[in-house]
Amino acid sequence: MSDQNIELKKIQSENQRLKVAVEELSVLNEIATAISSTMDLQKVVDLIVQKCVKHLKVDQGAVMLLDESDKKSSLQTMVRKVDTVSSGLPFRLDDQLTGWMLKNQQPLLINDLQSDNRFQVNPDDNLSIKSQIAVPLQSKGRMIGVLTVFNRRSEEGFSEDDKRLLTIIAAQSAQVIETARLYLEEQQYQIMQQDMNIARQIQQNLLPKKAPLIDGYALAGVSYPATQVGGDYYDFVTLPDGKIAFCLGDVSGKGMPAAMLMSNLQATLRGQTINCSCARECLEKSNFLLYQSTDSEKYATLFYGILDPANNRLAYANAGHNHPIMIAGDGSHQRLKTIGIPLGFLERFEFSEHTIPFATGSILVLFSDGISEAMNVFEEEFEEERILDIVLAHMDAGPNEIIGHIIDAVKKHAGEAAQSDDMTLVVIKRF
Repeated sequence: MSDQNIELKKIQSENQRLKVAVEELSVLNEIATAISSTMDLQKVVDLIVQKCVKHLKVDQGAVMLLDESDKKSSLQTMVRKVDTVSSGLPFRLDDQLTGWMLKNQQPLLINDLQSDNRFQVNPDDNLSIKSQIAVPLQSKGRMIGVLTVFNRRSEEGFSEDDKRLLTIIAAQSAQVIETARLYLEEQQYQIMQQDMNIARQIQQNLLPKKAPLIDGYALAGVSYPATQVGGDYYDFVTLPDGKIAFCLGDVSGKGMPAAMLMSNLQATLRGQTINCSCARECLEKSNFLLYQSTDSEKYATLFYGILDPANNRLAYANAGHNHPIMIAGDGSHQRLKTIGIPLGFLERFEFSEHTIPFATGSILVLFSDGISEAMNVFEEEFEEERILDIVLAHMDAGPNEIIGHIIDAVKKHAGEAAQSDDMTLVVIKRF
């Protein structure tokens, strides 16, 4: 071959290389322009897939994002985004391929999937996937997903140049996809926060605005949820005969599910309070209704009392809740213990009811386990004895002041430890 022909071949080869480079730059510029025009994750992914399908001349493409919320599987769930304008060939990305990408995190080119010895494929499966390129999507050194194209429409199949181009597209697209995903998560979080704020306001409105005024008595209650919404509940209800029904409950769970159950408990209990003549009957009917309307895993502990100020008597029943403390004016005290199980455990249960005098100077303290079991950084609980000690140290104080002293002591005990449970207190004092 003459020197002239050799030189001509070099020029033709260089021209072809430059042509491919120009085409690649055009593709990359087109994709960059398209995906930079939106922050919508679905649109970003769809645009990337559509451009890959068009320029690589394949039947189908997909972006599979790692679902970081799925912690149960050793191979995290891949969320597929499939090109909607492709030929619509059915395909199933085999777990082996997904696993290979998660393990190796490098480009994978296959032109004959059936005969590729890295994977076990049953010839009888009649797979629609014949060839594919899969490349990792990596953002800040972390794999966030996989970009894959399937079945090149030319007979020669995929080339190393195709793999290189898809790798560049993946590198260009990964951060845009991650940014769009974070933006979507931020939007969803803001919506959730708005919903939680509304739920918190609704829940706060379910609690008593103020305690009833009774001659010779003072009542107070507070509830501090561990999250925006809580599962603790307290209430005061003035009955037609002048008696005061009151309660303090703690539903199972935390957050929104607990808040929903708390609302159910409040509606159920208030409905039964008006219709029932005694504490035992109120708990039995409420228990039956809660059992009928909730899952077996949902339940609520509750102390329920009826104060008769005319006769200075207290009738009470307990559905598996912490035993309240009754402190007499001389400092002697007792725990109000009765037999009972949490509401919703069994369809029917016979609760016991006790009646005791409410003597002058006595203080009754109801609390949730968020108070008694509040822990510090050393995982030491606050314990019920400290509640008693605080009340004994402030026997001359009113209910609101006593509640303030207890809450301050709990916070001081917890120190830097985060509040792990709802904290609720009810204090009733006879002067």
